[in-house]
Amino acid sequence: MPSAAVGRRYGGRVLECRVLGPVRVLVDGAAVEVGGALPRRLLAALALADGKPVSDDRLAQAMWDDQPPAKAAAAMQAYVSRLRSALGTTYRDRLGRTPAGYFLHADEIDVRRCGELIEAARGQLAGDRPEQARTRLTEALDLWRGEPYAELPDEIAGAERGRLTELREVALEDLAASRLGTGDAAEAVVQLEQLVREQPLRERRWALLVLGLYRCDRQGDALATLRKVRSLLAEQLGVDPGPELLELERQVLAHDPRLRLAAPMRVVRPVPIRRPLTTFLGRSAELAVLTSRLDRHRLVNLVGPAGVGKTRLMVEYLATLGPAADPWAARLADVPDGSGVAAAVADAVGVVVTGDPVAAIVDGIGTASALLVLDNCEHVVAAAAELVDQLTQSCPGLRILATSREPLGVDGEITVSVQPLPWTTDAGEPAVELLVDRVRAVRPGWEPNPGELVAARRIATALDGLPLAIELAAARARVLGLGEIADRLDDRFAVLGPVPRGSLAWHTTLEAAIGWSVDLLDPADRELLLKLWAFEGGFTLEAAETIWPGRETAVLESLSALVTRSVVVADTSTEPTRYVLLESIRAYCRSIDPDPAETRLVQARWVRLLAGRCADSIRGTQAGAFVRMMSRELPNLRAGFAHDLSADPDTALLTAVSLGVYLYRGVHHGEAIRMLRSALAAAPDASVLDRIRALNTLTALTYFSGDQAGTAELVDVVLDLIPQIAADASPRDYAEALFFLAIGCALTAPLKVTQEVTGQLIEYCERLGIEVMIPAAMSVRTVALLKQTTDSAAMIEYADVLQEQSRGWNKGWANQVVGELYLRHPSLRPDSAERALAALRTALARFLLHEDYPYALNTLRIGALALVRVGRPLEDAVRLLAAVQAHAERLGLKTPGLYIVGEPWVERELGPVEAQEPVPWSAMVAMLADD
Repeated sequence: MPSAAVGRRYGGRVLECRVLGPVRVLVDGAAVEVGGALPRRLLAALALADGKPVSDDRLAQAMWDDQPPAKAAAAMQAYVSRLRSALGTTYRDRLGRTPAGYFLHADEIDVRRCGELIEAARGQLAGDRPEQARTRLTEALDLWRGEPYAELPDEIAGAERGRLTELREVALEDLAASRLGTGDAAEAVVQLEQLVREQPLRERRWALLVLGLYRCDRQGDALATLRKVRSLLAEQLGVDPGPELLELERQVLAHDPRLRLAAPMRVVRPVPIRRPLTTFLGRSAELAVLTSRLDRHRLVNLVGPAGVGKTRLMVEYLATLGPAADPWAARLADVPDGSGVAAAVADAVGVVVTGDPVAAIVDGIGTASALLVLDNCEHVVAAAAELVDQLTQSCPGLRILATSREPLGVDGEITVSVQPLPWTTDAGEPAVELLVDRVRAVRPGWEPNPGELVAARRIATALDGLPLAIELAAARARVLGLGEIADRLDDRFAVLGPVPRGSLAWHTTLEAAIGWSVDLLDPADRELLLKLWAFEGGFTLEAAETIWPGRETAVLESLSALVTRSVVVADTSTEPTRYVLLESIRAYCRSIDPDPAETRLVQARWVRLLAGRCADSIRGTQAGAFVRMMSRELPNLRAGFAHDLSADPDTALLTAVSLGVYLYRGVHHGEAIRMLRSALAAAPDASVLDRIRALNTLTALTYFSGDQAGTAELVDVVLDLIPQIAADASPRDYAEALFFLAIGCALTAPLKVTQEVTGQLIEYCERLGIEVMIPAAMSVRTVALLKQTTDSAAMIEYADVLQEQSRGWNKGWANQVVGELYLRHPSLRPDSAERALAALRTALARFLLHEDYPYALNTLRIGALALVRVGRPLEDAVRLLAAVQAHAERLGLKTPGLYIVGEPWVERELGPVEAQEPVPWSAMVAMLADD
């Protein structure tokens, strides 16, 4: 019959009978009320037979001693009937009758279980596995609640009671021996001193006590104890100590080294993953999370990419537990395939496998409270997951800590993500601190100077904060300066040498560690990965889908697998989700890509696709979200543009043109200017319309860089090119080219020229029905008229017209001009200052809606003067102006006005501005908006 432990282990239903103390019956773990003394004696007598039938006479003797009632059989039958009812429908038939008598078939009887545990423990003690023996003996002794078969008379149970009592006494001695075997001599001595007081004539107890005292470095007490037992035996029995005590006395006097515990005699072997001597840095948060998870959950998996430090974190966690924790640790990196997982775990647990290794492990662990560590599961995930599932189901006291590059996928698994060290946090620079610490180890007395700290940050950033890569870089500091290492990381696998001896990393190089991860991938997933390296700064699912056109589902499945296996990182904090490859993984994929040119072309095509959406998206109602999305793609835009600039210059110019408005709004203006100029130079034979569109964007960028002469020159170039536009050009593109030229003319050209361009634009739009651009063209013309007039009434009229006729982004531009107008001419109206501030606030709201930061900055700059004009403190205005200047410098901007070009009139009126810490956009906006 199966034991109750087996029933509990596999979730089965169990009938238990306990007789090591007052008789108890449990049904599926719940106690059953069996009645008074007679039914209890009946049950005890049946349990004593352990499933065999018991005759009526024997049961009557057990129940009523020597005076059974006249109708004992009938009374016995009534008690059996009540007990069967108490057992319920599931178990009532377990109490039955055969011609030979009544029987009780229980899944578990504590006497039986106790004997099994003690027998197993003896074998484990004989096999030098004291820790397992200790676990089983403790469990066996915990079953005792009092005198065995307490309800039965000696005539029935006396012999069995004596056997069990002796078994318990021997188990107590074996438990003390197991404690000595595990090195816990102090606890064993306390227990043995009590045992010899209880049973002073049992020589084995005295021998174990002497051994325990000796191992506690109490040789004198050990000899005194030997003298005491010699005297006791002579006085009580008139005999000398036996051979064991005599030999022990000789060994104690001779300080025989065999008395010492040469090595921990326990089934729990020393953790085969040693703790490194190097400092553990930057993982206090992860260590706290791991501790918390394992306190509350039975299966925790440390998941992260190769070289991130999962094993080191695991080892440091084990160190916090102290030596008493005695975890089992299996290093699965040494297992070639899944078939060896169970054997490796069996070795770690210390069980001898003669048949099914899983059954042996389950039997070896049993119900013990223990911790099993499975390190490096990634190449044997399926086998490890199957074993873990069986162990967690079968061993209720077992907790498991795994490390892997992907989850095991077992029910109840809790994953703790181990990511590369950040190079900067509120508490410091963990990645840099690790690098500096490891360099100190190879350069005694070294302390970084400011330049070396800058290089250290470059290294930490380039290596993604990956601990293994950082440690290998630090090792090169024996022969190279940090600046040299940083400069050479383009060929990182050559710079980062072999892993030092004794390292926790089991690969010989970083390249090998990454190659291991890549080689474990399914072929399709690996194929996709080798095309993802060309994306700079990450990519979206849509970008990845361009690699396999028409196979979007396959891309999603493979990308999901790459994320699961810690080869790709998914950042779900933004939408759309952004996927990133660590730079070292990118470098490895680039080095083994069979067709890198094609891969770069795929990435460039994605950039062209993205650029093609720019013109419409950036002018729509979701312009702000689009600008933010494009800013995340800026590294990809640069890479795709650079590819086309060398491989297909005309396409590069078209990309720059399509990105025109974004480049003006979202990129450092100096970089945008260089991009456009390089494209124009590389594509002299591109279409006239494309060159004009690029030149118009360059005009806006040049204007905001503060180069008024350069702006005027560019406007002249475009004026000369306009007549050369091909007749088959898109009407909308032609109209937009005229519109942006008109803006440039309004800024730098004579009024007559602006009126000619705007008149041409209005006539063209009216003729072709492009009505949406007519108000914008009129606004530009009105601005030009406004700048040329000196008549106050005309100024007021033009200002009113501007505010009424402007729409969209143009509404912001028009209101900024009106705001400047009323600040430059405060006498136009009694409330000029208030009108100026109101117009500038409207302009700012419009520009922020479109995330047009250059114009927003200019509005804030002019608004600083408006604040003073409406009576706000000068220091508030100066603080706003200083913040504007700080942001403008970061973007490479100079912010001239639109109404008055090239004159620092705001700065002159507000006075000198001292540099200060940058102020967030929200705070700057609040300064202008707050009444």
